[in-house]
Amino acid sequence: MIKKQILNDSRVRCINGGFSFIPHRFLTGGFWQALRPDELLLYFFLVLAGDRNGLSFYSYDKICTLLKMSLNQYIEARDGLLKKDLIAFDGTIYQVLSLPVKSIPVRAKKPPSRKTGQAESVGKILNKLLMETSHG
Repeated sequence: MIKKQILNDSRVRCINGGFSFIPHRFLTGGFWQALRPDELLLYFFLVLAGDRNGLSFYSYDKICTLLKMSLNQYIEARDGLLKKDLIAFDGTIYQVLSLPVKSIPVRAKKPPSRKTGQAESVGKILNKLLMETSHG
């Protein structure tokens, strides 16, 4: 077993002001794998935007602008998260829900991207989006 130790004592994470977390079961329970990239991006945004109860109230146009999504991409991602029972939405307020007891069935893998001939990981997609946001 790997022994963990703090690598940088001056940069240990702590909760100050905002409150965001994603349970480890999101990764180990198949939720990460079951979401499409736009669903993951919207889910992480809603987690970051939410208060301690998971509530946030960003408008769809602000979300689309911040996440660089078209309205159709946003609607598909939102509806996917609703269908997978990860969020609730009343038309104005979002609530990130506690993870369902039952894991989400993992969807079939898509063929490689046509652009490069290789599939891109969600991590790479998120990194690209973060880099674009910080530089542009």
